[in-house]
Amino acid sequence: MACVLSVSCQRKVETPSDGRITVRLLTDSSGVDDKSFNAAAWKGILQFYGDTSGRTRQTGGAYDWISTQNQSMYVPALRQATDEGYDLIIVNGFTWDEALTQVSNDNPNQKYLIVDVDWVEAGSVMQAAYAEHEGSFLVGAAAALKYLEDREINPGITPDVPRFGFIGGMAGAVITKFEVGYAQGILSVIPDAQIVDYYVGSWSEPALAKIQAMNWFDTGVYAIFSAAGNSGNGAIAQASEYRMAGRNVWAIGVDSDQFEEGLYNASESSVLTSMLKRVENSVLYALNAVNNNTFTSKVITFDLKADGVGYSDANPALGRNIINQLEQIKQRISSGQITVAATLAEAMRLQGFPQNLRAIDD
Repeated sequence: MACVLSVSCQRKVETPSDGRITVRLLTDSSGVDDKSFNAAAWKGILQFYGDTSGRTRQTGGAYDWISTQNQSMYVPALRQATDEGYDLIIVNGFTWDEALTQVSNDNPNQKYLIVDVDWVEAGSVMQAAYAEHEGSFLVGAAAALKYLEDREINPGITPDVPRFGFIGGMAGAVITKFEVGYAQGILSVIPDAQIVDYYVGSWSEPALAKIQAMNWFDTGVYAIFSAAGNSGNGAIAQASEYRMAGRNVWAIGVDSDQFEEGLYNASESSVLTSMLKRVENSVLYALNAVNNNTFTSKVITFDLKADGVGYSDANPALGRNIINQLEQIKQRISSGQITVAATLAEAMRLQGFPQNLRAIDD
């Protein structure tokens, strides 16, 4: 069952006849069809139960999900899922931290997983943190390497000093990791590149991101990386429109591989690459822990070395030469030869890092 939080959704969950555990995923208003962050968490649940997005045999039985229309509904959604008796309740995103702290303190025996947080001190809560800055470094480097490749082919078309954009959903420490990692990746390839940023203030306003993307592309921005949930799909849509019209601009996807989201004809996509945040891995980890009676309250960090983050090579336009260079960078990050700053404060101490970004560390 998938529904918006309401009285009609309330029920007492029943343990499946085969004894398998039960789980509910709670998301923001984007739901599991955002083709990004929430979709990745849902993918992990489906994998655990041997289902797929096209074959959800046990939804409404062993597992389900509910979207909440705004943050005022977070506590009621958590309380409802707790009262209904799920073995594991998953909340997706740092905006759930305060609500989860409150509800988990009142229900110390209920098992919860929160993705994107490592600071909750309450109840029986497993916290999954990701090294988004490491994966974002790779896609930033990919965009910069693609720009250099284009400039070599058409030296009179691309500007000497390129501009790259970042669109965030809501400002916070997690999204800052995406932005500063992306900027560091770009600057590692093109030290004098310019970085511009914009925060939508919402995870579900693609129209606002689309307008910003159009303004940026019209003023010479080469590529835009969005870490904004469903809002980021607006930037992808604008990149698709412009590429269809012959403009050499790119979008970069996030969390899930968004290559198909950027298709503007049968085989070409405006999404050059995507920063893969394998949220499904943390979901699978928690579900297996509950199933094996090994669940504990702890923080688990999924970094590049642990295959928690990465990049997509689905777009042929990325090219083997760039992929080979990205793999070398990936190995250098994994081995510790390259250290990627994870906070704005750290990044601003790096030589040449822009000092006017809207990211925040709080």
